[in-house]
Amino acid sequence: MTITGIANIMLGASDLDRSRAFYRDRLGLAVKQEIPGFVFLETGPVTLCLSTAHARLAEQPGPLEVVLAVASVGAAYTALKDRGVEFLREPANVTGDSWAANFRDPDGHLLSIFGPR
Repeated sequence: MTITGIANIMLGASDLDRSRAFYRDRLGLAVKQEIPGFVFLETGPVTLCLSTAHARLAEQPGPLEVVLAVASVGAAYTALKDRGVEFLREPANVTGDSWAANFRDPDGHLLSIFGPR
């Protein structure tokens, strides 16, 4: 057996309509597919999936952060703030030429934008 990559990242969504609107309208991600209880979002080679079933899981396995690659953290930060995204911190240099800024989705999942300044 050989693992060839990550196909999907599944995030629990307690209110699928609210989460779809956040990821689509605020973050600008395209919806690839929807089936009852699931929304699949276009994020490059790895699909981000919102799932009502995952929101009902009783135990949390540990902290999770979804890091979204952007061409310019400064530009993405400004655009997302203009769309109503509330950041936990302003963009900061994290390593070398890479910058990041963190925020949360409607269910509290930690997200960040990451890339050059």
